[in-house]
Amino acid sequence: MRMTDQRRVIARVIEGASDHPDVEELYRRASSVDPRISLSTVYRTVNLFEEAGLVTKHDFKDGRARFELIPDEHHDHLIDIRSGTVIEFRNEEIEAIQEVIAKRLGYKLVDHRLELYAVPISDKKA
Repeated sequence: MRMTDQRRVIARVIEGASDHPDVEELYRRASSVDPRISLSTVYRTVNLFEEAGLVTKHDFKDGRARFELIPDEHHDHLIDIRSGTVIEFRNEEIEAIQEVIAKRLGYKLVDHRLELYAVPISDKKA
């Protein structure tokens, strides 16, 4: 893939994200660095990055595809359905249970994605 200046800006924005931005948020951030970047350029670029295995796309059931760099280490996500906050976590007990379940069913686990959808315990609407 040819890395144009605009693709470099988009790559830096994704790399610098501490959240899981959607394309429109990536566009806002990238266009503040380079106003010549269009929304369609961001869409095309994230699709190229996904095809190249540089980013992963998430659907956190909020109607928006969200993106993050392919992580160095596996992690799971807890999504606050009221605020949309995405919390990354890793839990060794969950990892071990998934291995046991796969083995009991006659499989070797090679990958998984866990997303927990929750509301804060203090939320009176829960």
